[in-house]
Amino acid sequence: MSEPSTIKVKQLTRTFDNTHAVDGISFNVAAGSVTALLGGNGAGKTTTLAMLLGLLIPDSGEIEILGVDMVNNRAQALPEMNFSSPYLDLPGRLTVEENLLVYGRLYSVADLRQRIAQLAVELDITQFLQRPYGSLSAGQKTRVSLAKSLLNQPKVLLLDEPTASLDPDTGDRIRTHLEQYVEQTGATVLLASHNMPEVERLCDQVLLMRSGKIIDRGTPQQLLTQYGHETLEAVFLELARGER
Repeated sequence: MSEPSTIKVKQLTRTFDNTHAVDGISFNVAAGSVTALLGGNGAGKTTTLAMLLGLLIPDSGEIEILGVDMVNNRAQALPEMNFSSPYLDLPGRLTVEENLLVYGRLYSVADLRQRIAQLAVELDITQFLQRPYGSLSAGQKTRVSLAKSLLNQPKVLLLDEPTASLDPDTGDRIRTHLEQYVEQTGATVLLASHNMPEVERLCDQVLLMRSGKIIDRGTPQQLLTQYGHETLEAVFLELARGER
């Protein structure tokens, strides 16, 4: 028996200046699973995540998360959700701790300072909690953004390039932390990534996007078998170049 779907998307469309950034996509994400949106720049991944969060209003289509119609009633589900993106900076003049306190209060996180201290240890950001966010390196900002996204222990986590700008060791630690978080909480994760080994390691389902459309989908192993490649990177390159 298949798991119920936490995220349901039907015929979702968004156009910018006559360009179909997202062009009628439909997909489900099972409860407690990790799904990847995989595609080149301009494929529609970030636009899709933004619509799921309510940051962008779709031109047409349906989005249901945790049983809530996100187009019309997203405020009901947002307290149980969170997101991380290297392309959305936090206030630069506030310290890391001040930023996390602000966002934690927005989510009404209980024992907030304790939660921040816990995440700081788990994500190795303790040493710069008192530094202005704007003074951090790109990799440090990525870790802080992930900490922000986990403050409220969300049931639904949307991640845009969750390990961008991280060195291999730190990236591996973050992926391990995400695996443990999903296992311990049963959270549902949808992530956009260009890191093929990361997708192979973390994801139960892969949605391959190109020019705003989902052109294929399956488990990592199903896609490797279908396309006759040993790595998802080879599958990605074949599709990105329009060779199939």
